[in-house]
Amino acid sequence: MKIAIENKQRIHDVLITDIQRLLFKQYNEMKVRFNVTDEDYDTQNTLLYDEVYKCKTLNDVNELVISYQDLFDAYEDIGVCTLEGTMNYLFKLLR
Repeated sequence: MKIAIENKQRIHDVLITDIQRLLFKQYNEMKVRFNVTDEDYDTQNTLLYDEVYKCKTLNDVNELVISYQDLFDAYEDIGVCTLEGTMNYLFKLLR
C-alpha cells in the first residue's frame, strides 16, 4: 500500500522519533556492557534517517520495522513485525 504524499513526512517524522528513542535506550544499556561509543550511536542514527526516508509504502515501513525488531520488545502485544502489527504501530504513533 503506497503512502500518500501528504502523509509521508508525518510518518517519517514519527518513525524517526520513536526508533531514535528506542535506539538511545538500547545504546545506554549496551554502552556499559559492550563498550559502545557515541560514534556507533551516530552511525546508527545516520542509517536510520536513510532507511526511513526510503519508505514509500506500508511494506517498506514493515521491512524497516523488521530490521529493527530487537528494539520492539515494548510492542510485543501488537506483533509489530507483521504488516498488521506495523500498521497498528503507526496508528499508535500518529495519535
